[in-house]
Amino acid sequence: MTSFRVSYNVGIGGHVKRRRSLVYDVVLEPSEDGGYTVYVPGLRGCVSEGETEEEALENIRDAIVTWHATWEDIAAERQGRLRQVEVTL
Repeated sequence: MTSFRVSYNVGIGGHVKRRRSLVYDVVLEPSEDGGYTVYVPGLRGCVSEGETEEEALENIRDAIVTWHATWEDIAAERQGRLRQVEVTL
């Protein structure tokens, strides 16, 4: 597994509230058809590909930012139904 930091803007409706920087573990695997597939185990459905390891890692950074932007839109639509839970391990 590879870990790296991703920075993105947090906001709703195109208005930036703050910049957030997070670290994610990603899994990088050779694809059967050549190139690489990379995914984030902690973000369901966050997957990307690239011809090289470097390209795959750059693409997953973009995918993570898109995943978070999509999640924020969903959260805004479902305000009354979403809850947060804190867990200490």
